[in-house]
Amino acid sequence: MPELVLLVGLQASGKSSYVRAFLAATHVVVSKDLMPNVRRRDLRQQRQVREALAAGHSVVVDNTNPTPELRAPLLQIAREFGVPVRAIWFESIYDDCVARNQNRSAPVPLVGLRTVARDLRPPTREEGFAIITGVRLLESGFEEALL
Repeated sequence: MPELVLLVGLQASGKSSYVRAFLAATHVVVSKDLMPNVRRRDLRQQRQVREALAAGHSVVVDNTNPTPELRAPLLQIAREFGVPVRAIWFESIYDDCVARNQNRSAPVPLVGLRTVARDLRPPTREEGFAIITGVRLLESGFEEALL
């Protein structure tokens, strides 16, 4: 059965690396980072999620998804298709993300990282997530635990 996976976490917390390592082979990857010149990226993202679910594919949304309000439209789409939604919460330390961000080929402006850090709320079952997994990026790789 298809599923929708929402990543939740700061920029440079390991989300895209996690997707490449564990989900890209089995899920359609939807990311606003892949839409640099698109207006109304939220609507494009929702359309891409709908199209992939309608085709019977599992989908992973690789964005910061910091607040319940921003996650709600994606959860609604999953309800429309009757698919479970899994959240992957990237637990990270702000200063570690700032340091990793500085080493990126295209760093996120610091104001963007600060804004997401200010708004970031962990996913909850009350939002409609069937499973919530916590992930930490360590020097040795990823550490996961069901929350």
